[in-house]
Amino acid sequence: MASEGADDNTSAAGEAGGTGREKGASGGREARDSADAAAAAEAARPASGESVRIDSWIWSVRLVKTRSMGATACRGGHVRVNGERVKPAYSVRVGDEVRLRHAGRERIVVVKRLIRKRVGAPVAVECYVDNSPPPPPRVAVAPVGIRDRGTGRPTKRDRREIERLRGGLGGPGGPGESGRPGSSPDPR
Repeated sequence: MASEGADDNTSAAGEAGGTGREKGASGGREARDSADAAAAAEAARPASGESVRIDSWIWSVRLVKTRSMGATACRGGHVRVNGERVKPAYSVRVGDEVRLRHAGRERIVVVKRLIRKRVGAPVAVECYVDNSPPPPPRVAVAPVGIRDRGTGRPTKRDRREIERLRGGLGGPGGPGESGRPGSSPDPR
C-alpha cells in the first residue's frame, strides 16, 4: 500500500512538471529518452565497492567491438591507463586517462562513469570525455581502370595507361620496365 501512494506522488509530480527537466520542442519525448538513458546507465553501474575491469569498460563504452578484442588490445600493449600499460584485469577508476590504439588511430578518453554492461551509444558517450585527436581525412580515390563492357582485353598500351593513372607503377624506373636498355641485367 505504501508503494502505491509513492507511485501516485511521483506520477503527480511528473505531470505537474516537477521533475526539473525542461520539455523540448518535441513535447517531452526528449526528456523521456534522456530519462531512459539515465536509467540504463544506472542499471549498468557497478554496485558500491565493486570494480570494473579495463577490458570490460572499453567494451561497455563501445571503444572496441567485443570484450575479447579489448583483452587482446590490453595484452598487446595497446591500452594505457595514466601512461602505464595495463593487463585486461586492471581495475579502472573515475578520473583515469585511458589511451587505446585501435583501428589505426589513438583514442584518448577520461573516465567519467564506471559501467559494467554494454549500453547504447548515446549513454556510452556520457561515460567518458573524449580528448582524441580528430581522425585523419579520408582520401577520395577516383575509380581507375574501369573499361566499357565488351571492349575486350586491354592492350599493352591500355595497361600502361591504367598503371600510369594508378600511381606511376609502369613509369620510368618502375616495375613495368624490365627488358629495356638501362634496366637491371638478366640474372641468367
